Amino acid sequence: MLSIPVFNWFQKNKTETSEPISHSAVKVSCPILSVLDQCAESFTLPMLDNGYVYLAASRLTLFRDEDKWAFVFEIFGHMPRALVPDISVATFSNAIVNRRTKFVDEEAYNNYLKNNPHNESNNYRPINREDWPDCDYLDLRKDETITLRGKPIIRPTAEKLLEAGIKQEEERLQTFEFCRYLAYNHREQVLATPEEKRYNLSDNMEEILVLDDWHHPNLAFGERPSELETFQMLRDVLLSGDVSLYTPGLSGNTHWKNWPDGGRM
Repeated sequence: MLSIPVFNWFQKNKTETSEPISHSAVKVSCPILSVLDQCAESFTLPMLDNGYVYLAASRLTLFRDEDKWAFVFEIFGHMPRALVPDISVATFSNAIVNRRTKFVDEEAYNNYLKNNPHNESNNYRPINREDWPDCDYLDLRKDETITLRGKPIIRPTAEKLLEAGIKQEEERLQTFEFCRYLAYNHREQVLATPEEKRYNLSDNMEEILVLDDWHHPNLAFGERPSELETFQMLRDVLLSGDVSLYTPGLSGNTHWKNWPDGGRM
């Protein structure tokens, strides 16, 4: 087996610290919507109809303090290549902490920071991997269970699936259908814990707004966050700390039924 040396920048530079960006500098050097647009163009902003991910649940949380702001997106779903369903937590902020540090060399680390100055992502598995028998189907006997954050979950019947708005496509229960069933009945368990959600943020940042549904840009068709009143209002909330400024006229579109092409590649 080839052994690749791992470069850990922060072990090499433990004494280095980064100065916080002032609120006035935020407006000049990294405007919030410009950051989100740039991340959309570089494919790091969550795409709800990602062809490789069957969407099941999502959530958006805003954090701020006097000179910092952050959007944290949580996406739970099934990506067949990942074998087990997981939660992707994508953070966009002017004050990212706990950056990933394991790279093959210093150049790779520097290139990563250069290309991702305001974003970081982590993945978590709320489902016990040992329980998962097949990446695409859930073939369980009636007495078998899947463990979701320590809680046993039995295979749902077709009737239970319909109650969750899911029409089974095949005789065998597909993994993405089960994920959507879990999201309907156990939403908090399939999304991130407070610790997972805040991993890339400093402790002094305050959680000011949590959205279970919002109007997300259709990135596949070139729509950008800055074009939507939803994100213009969210920017204003972050800059002011006044959540009453969020009065969207656009309906939320983050339910998986609104993104039928997700996971179909």
